[in-house]
Amino acid sequence: MRFHQLSVLSVLAFGLPDSLATPLASHWDDLRAKHTWNSVPENWQNLGHPPADTTIDLHIALKAKNENAVIDALIEVSSPGHPKQGAHLSREEVAELVAPPSDVLELANAWLEHHCVHPSTISTKHGGSWLTLSGVPVSRANKLLSASYQLYQHIGTNKTVLRTLSYGLPAALVEHVQSVAPTTHFGFPRTPRQEPLMRRGGATTEQTKVPEGDPGMVLSSRDQGVTPSSLRSFYKTSRYVPLAASWNVLGVAGYNGDWPSLDDLRQFMNQYRFDATDATYRVVQINGGGYDPSNPATEANLNMQYTSAIAYPTTHIFYSTGSSDTLGDPFINWLDYVLGLWSVPQTVSTPYGVPEYTVPPDYATRVCGLFAQLGLRGASVLFSTGNDGVGHGNCLVQDSSGNSRVQFLPTFPSTCPWVTSVGGTTGYNPEVAASHSGGGFSVLFPRPSYQNNAVPPFLLNLGGQYNGLYNPGGRGVPDIALQAMRYPIVFRNNPWVVGGTSCSTPTAAGIISLLNDYRISNGRPPLGFLNGLLYGTCLEGLNDITSGSNPGCNTDGFSAIPGWDPVTGLGSLDFERLVAILSRW
Repeated sequence: MRFHQLSVLSVLAFGLPDSLATPLASHWDDLRAKHTWNSVPENWQNLGHPPADTTIDLHIALKAKNENAVIDALIEVSSPGHPKQGAHLSREEVAELVAPPSDVLELANAWLEHHCVHPSTISTKHGGSWLTLSGVPVSRANKLLSASYQLYQHIGTNKTVLRTLSYGLPAALVEHVQSVAPTTHFGFPRTPRQEPLMRRGGATTEQTKVPEGDPGMVLSSRDQGVTPSSLRSFYKTSRYVPLAASWNVLGVAGYNGDWPSLDDLRQFMNQYRFDATDATYRVVQINGGGYDPSNPATEANLNMQYTSAIAYPTTHIFYSTGSSDTLGDPFINWLDYVLGLWSVPQTVSTPYGVPEYTVPPDYATRVCGLFAQLGLRGASVLFSTGNDGVGHGNCLVQDSSGNSRVQFLPTFPSTCPWVTSVGGTTGYNPEVAASHSGGGFSVLFPRPSYQNNAVPPFLLNLGGQYNGLYNPGGRGVPDIALQAMRYPIVFRNNPWVVGGTSCSTPTAAGIISLLNDYRISNGRPPLGFLNGLLYGTCLEGLNDITSGSNPGCNTDGFSAIPGWDPVTGLGSLDFERLVAILSRW
């Protein structure tokens, strides 16, 4: 179907967009493109049309009356010294902020009625900003969105998704709809590549190939690597005893059928923290996420074992969210569930992401905005930056004209300004950047105000190096970095050693959860969105890391320098210094 805008005469005749009066039925077919890929995204192959009786659930996000209301409120409650600092909002208060104009909601419902979407299949959530259409026949979804939904399979993992290369909306609605999912977002949440990954036992060690020259990458049979006790000592949490364990919740997000094993967790604690052998967690299954502890994943085990080892006996919840298949988008499904809770977890660890260049801008904006809502509710959300330095492979990316060029490749959602991104370090005294630490600058999101003083000194020091390979005006990642090498875990009753920012992220989450425990046990609100504090009052509680780099894209990558840098961010966490700072307000 051809996409075009309403003519000036049509707008005058039907009073759009000023009055948002419902246009005649024929004008529901007057469509404008929302997002289009020029070709099938890299590493995906087309399997053709789905069976005729296939259905799909669609999430339609409508824009708020005031599009800046959530971000303005988030900055207020997370800015040191602001009168509203720490005054997080309730579910109902956030829903009020994100509610669309009533006439836009009426217009959207008229559009759905025109396409015979039965009202009983439509649920309205989050103040009317989120319409979920359940069980829509694919043939109807194609007409509704001028789409062509087909089955696509990811080369390498064989995961199959139902997606379209393009979609559009009526001209009368396109400016009022932020995004529709699932549509053109093909990526599914992936964990960072773990370097190294080995199984140890007896005289045999199985190890994947690791990059040459990475400090500390090779382990001897006697090397125990980084342990919970060494992490607790180095980041100074050992002497703290949690007092709000029943009220303070640490959430671990899992996707793609990844889940932990309670037996492995307890075996891990027996070996590395014998005062926490009764550690446990609750499992919440979202959108068919499933849970089979007899078939755990290394990623889920790693997250649960280290968040538990740092934050025990804090309440833990593992969220098992369904895969990115025809049932929908996992990030959207997880956020829909959590934002619908009366009370959200105070800390969330999420070592998953996708290359930012593979993410449609409208989808990225929507998901990032939902994380902002979560921060406004009082949650501290941490994402890993990945293990590819500034980018994996040759970093060739196609532009809108279909031409290829080299571009550094940051990872989403860590590039979202409203989450805290975690890079990697290695070594003690001094702590240095891990060479695989993901870092760089977002192409989709501009630099947030809290980075205005931190990032320019790095860019000035960088000079003209790498001009054209990154966006100097983009949101910089990471925000912080912690140990990311040689983590022992228990996996299927066997000892393994892993490394990567998927290690540093749960460690950071455990420390932040203890800070939230300190706040809650003293009758104060949790920290919520962290970055205003990290770049402000709490900067004195961080260990600056000034050496190391993150090569990638056939370059030497960025270098760690005094102050913020796109390798280690502001540095690592010193729990005792942070507690001292937080005790003053």
